Amino acid sequence: MLDFSVTFLITIVNITVLFFILRVVLFKPVTKFMADRAKLIQDSIDSADADRKKAKELAEQYEAKIKEAEDDARKILEDARENAELRAQMIINEGKQEARIIAEAAVRQIEAEKQTAMVKFQLEAAALIVAASAKLTSRDFSGSENQRYANMLLDEIAHTAKAAQAASSAHVALAAHVSQRPE
Repeated sequence: MLDFSVTFLITIVNITVLFFILRVVLFKPVTKFMADRAKLIQDSIDSADADRKKAKELAEQYEAKIKEAEDDARKILEDARENAELRAQMIINEGKQEARIIAEAAVRQIEAEKQTAMVKFQLEAAALIVAASAKLTSRDFSGSENQRYANMLLDEIAHTAKAAQAASSAHVALAAHVSQRPE
């Protein structure tokens, strides 16, 4: 049968005591160290995930801000372009208006000068007619009939001058119309 000797029993007791001593001295600290290490690694992983999520959110916010800034810049450029176009159109319209005013003033000045010249011409023509008639007939033309005769000649001259003036006015109106045409 089996022969159990005292050494065998001492060896079993030694192994059991050694097991409990190693368990208290070595196994529990190593297990605790491993658990602490696993917890530290898990905390690092969780922190890295949180940092990654936060970085992703910040990146999205920055992209949104960049897009908003680009949209604002585009809107500012469009507004500036529209303002420049409006200003250019306003300057063109002001220039056209000034040209129209200058052309109208020139037409009025020409008309006034024509009227003045016509009156001068009529007075000089009447004097010349009276002088020429007096020389031709060798009489003095100072009576009312002579004046009537001179006025009749002046009316005929005025009628001829008005026809010439109408033709001239048509040319001036045509020139004013051409200057007012849009480019």
